[in-house]
Amino acid sequence: MNNYDYNLDELNAKRSGYQPYQPIDTERSLSSYVSRVMRSVYARMFLGLLVTAFTSLFIAGNQTLVTAIFGSKFLFFGLMIAELGVVIVLSSMINKLSSATAALLFYLYAILNGVVLTSILFVYSPAAIFKTFLITAGTFGAMSIYGYTTKQDLSKIGSYLVMALIGLIVCSIVNIFLQSTGFDWAISLLGVAIFVGLTAWDTQKIKAMAMATDEENVGKLATMGALSLYLDFINLFLYLLRIFGRDR
Repeated sequence: MNNYDYNLDELNAKRSGYQPYQPIDTERSLSSYVSRVMRSVYARMFLGLLVTAFTSLFIAGNQTLVTAIFGSKFLFFGLMIAELGVVIVLSSMINKLSSATAALLFYLYAILNGVVLTSILFVYSPAAIFKTFLITAGTFGAMSIYGYTTKQDLSKIGSYLVMALIGLIVCSIVNIFLQSTGFDWAISLLGVAIFVGLTAWDTQKIKAMAMATDEENVGKLATMGALSLYLDFINLFLYLLRIFGRDR
């Protein structure tokens, strides 16, 4: 197209009330929008981790609460069931919930998880927990960046990882009865590999959803995305802790 043709098209577009299509500006606008949504996802996830950490520290510092929670199997397993219930409600009813309600349920889950995870403070040393947290943060960050920037479609890998996760759960249940140290070691290594992959896959999936989500539903996507990455981080941390942690 020569300059005359382009200017004529531009003039006609202005007359008809439309502006010429500008793909570069559109691409930049979409990239900025996705970046903003992802920042919201990471912010909520980070806040969820803080809520979990402070909850665990608060419980650990109160002997009355420790005795009440961990001295009663009924209460402890009730908390675990409550965690599962919150995740199910949040995942299945996200379209019916308001953005604020979804966020409150996410932070409720973070609190409940913090209560349950208080037990690791009595099993592993502070040094082991801190070291493992740093390893987890570095690994999670690297894989999340990879999932966000890669052009490779990770959806096929994700489907295999989900199947592997189901197998991991089955193996973990079996080992409760076997009590095999070698099997436990293998489960831990497999768990790390699975959640490393899931971190990249979930990040790419959230990014793709952000591209297709309007402003009205950004809050809900941010909460669900934060929940997915939060679960990836926590599980990666727990499996790494089983490898690098030392019993007191």
